[in-house]
Amino acid sequence: MVEVRLQKYLAECGVASRRKSEELIKSGQVAINGKVVTELGTKVSEKDEVTVEGRLVSQTEQKVYVLLNKPTGYVTTVKDQFGRASVVDLIKEIRERVYPVGRLDYDTSGLLILTNDGELTYHLTHPKHEIEKVYNAFIEGVPTEEEIKRFQEGLKIEDYITSPAKFRIIKKENRNTWVEIVIHEGKNRQVRKMCEAIGHKVIALKRIAIGSIILGNLEEGKWRYMRNEELDALKNFSIELSN
Repeated sequence: MVEVRLQKYLAECGVASRRKSEELIKSGQVAINGKVVTELGTKVSEKDEVTVEGRLVSQTEQKVYVLLNKPTGYVTTVKDQFGRASVVDLIKEIRERVYPVGRLDYDTSGLLILTNDGELTYHLTHPKHEIEKVYNAFIEGVPTEEEIKRFQEGLKIEDYITSPAKFRIIKKENRNTWVEIVIHEGKNRQVRKMCEAIGHKVIALKRIAIGSIILGNLEEGKWRYMRNEELDALKNFSIELSN
């Protein structure tokens, strides 16, 4: 029987993303055949019995792929230390345990993918895999050509320099501006920090696309299962990244 690394097996079983699975292993929450393991290099096969927090896991769970139009006022963690509402509260009808792919800030709305496919999550969120994320932002003031150029070429934010990005003015509204922003990274509050770095605070922010997946007219706070063509596009993208 083929052996695979434990974190990869957990991701394939839909327990969590590969990186989150590594955290579960290191914290002693995973056991193989009744014995707790904490080594990330550990391998398992189909004949092994794997448990997470005492619960048996297997690769028989149906994979689920969900698109959610996240409202502001929700966190993208499954549990929040401050007791704030989570995006999983909006998808209680779904029987399977699904997890957000990446994150959206508490005060950011828009497109969020949730799934129990840990391998797909890994490929879509790993820093080396540059997948475009498109945002509509309402910012204070009107940016100059020089400010837009700085934004597009990369900005120093805290201890890192952002990768080249896209920035396009959609329309001006009174003294403020609607803009479209495209980035390939996903660092904490990155779009907001980039806008502030050129002197234009974000008033409202909404993600409208991830790669070829578009939010469209999905109502805020509502969700739907991913369409076959959308899923095929994501999986093809994931396969390309694996090669």
